[in-house]
Amino acid sequence: MGSEGEWGDGAEGEDGVPGVGPKRTARATTPAWLPAALIGRFAEASGAGLRYSVSVMSTSTAPSPALPDELPIEPVGGPVVGTARVPGSKSITNRALALAALSDGPVTLTGALAADDTARMMDCLRALGFSLEEDATTPGVVTVRGAGGQIPAARADLFVGNSGTTARFITPLVALGHGEFVLDGVARMRERPIGDLLDALRALGVDAESVGGNGCPPVRLRADGLHGGECVVRADTSSQFLSGLLLAAPLADGDATVIRVVGPILSAPYIEMTRRMVADFGGVIDVSEDGRTYTVPGRQRYGARAAYAIEPDASAASYFLAAAAVTGGRVRVPGIGRDALQGDAAFADVLAAMGCRVTREVDFTEVEGPAGGRLRGVSVDMNAISDTVMTLAAIAPFADGPTTITNVAHIRHKETDRLHAVAAELTRLGVKVEERADGLTVYPVGAAGITPATVQTYDDHRMAMSFALVGLRAPGVVIADPACVAKTYPGYFTDLERLVR
Repeated sequence: MGSEGEWGDGAEGEDGVPGVGPKRTARATTPAWLPAALIGRFAEASGAGLRYSVSVMSTSTAPSPALPDELPIEPVGGPVVGTARVPGSKSITNRALALAALSDGPVTLTGALAADDTARMMDCLRALGFSLEEDATTPGVVTVRGAGGQIPAARADLFVGNSGTTARFITPLVALGHGEFVLDGVARMRERPIGDLLDALRALGVDAESVGGNGCPPVRLRADGLHGGECVVRADTSSQFLSGLLLAAPLADGDATVIRVVGPILSAPYIEMTRRMVADFGGVIDVSEDGRTYTVPGRQRYGARAAYAIEPDASAASYFLAAAAVTGGRVRVPGIGRDALQGDAAFADVLAAMGCRVTREVDFTEVEGPAGGRLRGVSVDMNAISDTVMTLAAIAPFADGPTTITNVAHIRHKETDRLHAVAAELTRLGVKVEERADGLTVYPVGAAGITPATVQTYDDHRMAMSFALVGLRAPGVVIADPACVAKTYPGYFTDLERLVR
């Protein structure tokens, strides 16, 4: 590990900087299954580079360049050193948009993420009659005019694309309304489960159904308000089911909503994020000591706030911190400090276990990789930080021993079956991988052991972003369909290029 030969030759792309190949524009086509009411919306959304995007907030004063169908990643010539300023958190942005819409007055969000997932949430809120205004001069600033806990529209067709947070937050939100609402998405969304959330809503008296009867979208709700009561929800497929209920329950027209959680609790930090953000807007949620019973008093109000700041995305930060780790460099991410709201900030602790030096201050996290990127293999339960599984898997081939990832069976139900996709693509690159029901073991091969290949990304933004890290160390790595990063981080490859340049 770490020899000059293993670093690659530091070759530059066609425009003279690492990581950039020829520019072409990827196109999307309208899928035949899309409901007629949504075809026009999809057609607008299928423009160059940003699929499913209707209204996207800019995160940069300069637009991201059009991405090619396949993007070669050129190895760097040495340690990656610099500062990476990542966009706002998707998880916080979509929660904040929902809370602001339900508040008693205008709320200005700052640092909001501009990406497909947040655009889907904004589109759905607009379709429900809420007013959202994006600042044309200041990126990431959105003013949401809350409707005091009311849903203005009595009927709406809601297109969520492949945004799980939008689907699982909007569904309980529209249950507060009065009327009929249909929620649908792309083909993959029609395979992603939402039945446990519908079961919980039905227990609370909501007429909610999976139209296809398979527990997946499309979903139809005939809403007549939430009135409190008791329900049981499983959190072993997605913590977002519980989070969605917690966002809506304080506004129920009843004495209290009692939510009991059964089965394993996945991604617990995201549930705590929801509770803390509800509290930021003045809501109260009582949690039992074992974290399995949530008692939410009814008839609460979400107070208007002059502004709500959204911290940078910790999942996105993981790629840049991992770039420092795998190249023996040093990268600082401003805005994610020791008191970060997001659980994925703990990915830095995994890098520390691999031999990196981690510095956390109030307003930044910095990772310095070991000399030559000589990482240690680790065994990690990544249930609480599962969005960073793919980041770890991508740098694991460069460790000095096997890396084992456990307790993440639920990521098979994400944008793709992420465990299978990671195993398939690492195998394509010549890496030995053992795939299990709930995790992976990745064996080291070093840069010299990587087989040049085009990595398939399965329309999954995290596949594209994480596997680009392999290409920083090994030549011949090409990312297929890099434009899929538009789901959460349209400017990712521009920012990666800027960091390694």
